[in-house]
Amino acid sequence: MYGNDDYTDQSGYDSYGYGGGTDYESHTVDNADSASVDYDRQHYNVPDMVKKFIVYFRDCINEGVIYEIQNLYENTFPKLTEQYFEKRPWPEESDIAHLVEHDPVFLSLYKELYFRHIYARITGGPTLEQRFNSFCNYGELFNYILVASEPVPLDLPDSWLWELIDEFVYQYQSFSQYRARLLKKSPEELENLNSNNNVWNVLCVLNVLYSLVDKSNIKRQLEVHASGGDSDSVAGDFGRHPLYKKLGYFSLVGLLRLHSLLGDYYQAIKVLENIELHRKSQFSYVPACQITTSYYVGFAYMMMRRYSDAIRTFSSILLYIQRTKQLFQSRSYQNDQINKQTDQMYHLLAICLVLHPQCIDESIQQVLREKNYHEKMYKMQYGDLAEFEACFLHACPKFLSPSPPPADASMDDYVKEPTMHQTQVFMDEVRQQKMLPTIRSYLKLYTTLPLSKLATFLSQGQRHGDSGKTWNLNEAIRELIIHLLCFKHKMKNVVWTKGTSGLDGKFQSGSELDFYIDNDMIHIADTKVAHRYGDFFIRKILKFEELNRKLHQIKI
Repeated sequence: MYGNDDYTDQSGYDSYGYGGGTDYESHTVDNADSASVDYDRQHYNVPDMVKKFIVYFRDCINEGVIYEIQNLYENTFPKLTEQYFEKRPWPEESDIAHLVEHDPVFLSLYKELYFRHIYARITGGPTLEQRFNSFCNYGELFNYILVASEPVPLDLPDSWLWELIDEFVYQYQSFSQYRARLLKKSPEELENLNSNNNVWNVLCVLNVLYSLVDKSNIKRQLEVHASGGDSDSVAGDFGRHPLYKKLGYFSLVGLLRLHSLLGDYYQAIKVLENIELHRKSQFSYVPACQITTSYYVGFAYMMMRRYSDAIRTFSSILLYIQRTKQLFQSRSYQNDQINKQTDQMYHLLAICLVLHPQCIDESIQQVLREKNYHEKMYKMQYGDLAEFEACFLHACPKFLSPSPPPADASMDDYVKEPTMHQTQVFMDEVRQQKMLPTIRSYLKLYTTLPLSKLATFLSQGQRHGDSGKTWNLNEAIRELIIHLLCFKHKMKNVVWTKGTSGLDGKFQSGSELDFYIDNDMIHIADTKVAHRYGDFFIRKILKFEELNRKLHQIKI
């Protein structure tokens, strides 16, 4: 396409799942889709300032001036977007190719930004043709990076590399959801989709991400780094190159996200087994990557019923967000996504604290009290299943099916099936624990309590408004014993203690109460650890002194 045989070699596509059947000419869509482009391509005039930007952008990329590329990417490009392209696409490749002498690498990078802008800003989203073309562009870009016999002469800012991988997974997610909505699609559109099942295929996406991981040898590097060794000693030529090393790391996070979207939570955390999840990584200076990692790790832990690990993960990242909030305000591209994930993590944290109560940082607890999370937690503690489901649906990722719908499918809500399935799995777990908060509230009031008395308390609540139903004490006691065994079982989770793998851990009881039954009597012990108020006040004093020093320096 670009007149460069090495760059457009189709053999590379076959290696990474991009078959030759995905060329641009094979993708045709209904004229109505094409008409959604709200400007005349034949008479499109590129503003002079945009022309200068594109030429200068290409020169900086070719010269590898990272700090200037980052400034152009994070500041100049968004400003030009707001000024000239707020509600319309950037110029197409054909409009600007002559400005950059048909540079194939730059044009692929430019088209990645071009399609990303369409997904984010254009009313109605991308057309089917644009979805196909974006996939082909990713194929060409990753093919250029992966099939090279030596590291390619390309270096990009960390934020761009992260957003490149993040957007790649997002566009696959968007296409899968688009593909699953069948009701409003024309027969021609359905035929086009069914004849191009290799476009945005889950195996292609997984293959690219795993290929980037393998090419960079990032897993071995992280393993050596965690043991205190020199990661460069095992990196190889590709792994030592910043482009491959960073793409490999970000691909691990992309795999975490993708496996979570597919409902494979064990595999989601396993791909990060060489990353010390509970410590700052060497790439934690990319805030959006760190926040995304914590969101999906915490969610995977929650779905695996490892509530203590989920609470620790959510609390740690929410504290980080609180302390670095001003940093996010200065960044423009992923602010909305960060704010959304922050709200989702507060909802997930509220769910975990209801199911597995434990002490958390006072500042996080204060946010839960001040916002409307406290009311939601109150409802969930009293067994409001509808509130559990509403919080879960609000906070969970938009799950995907790994396969497209059948060619003859006629269901309108096929797109909802994966989410409905995961919600059902979660709600089944909640129903098993529905009585536990009530039992816990009674056990907190006593040191010894007869089984018959607690069974009577619980039965009174259940029999309220149903006085015509006969009540049997022995049956109620048997049900109570089942609930108490459930309490013991559910409060004992696998908890990470040490090791580089997030799957490592030991069974620990997370309950502040312990009890045993002897001669129909429940003996209760309070194992709650007292708050360390001294540490809390010392931290606040040190923070106040630091603030006072800064104010004094400003005055001077």
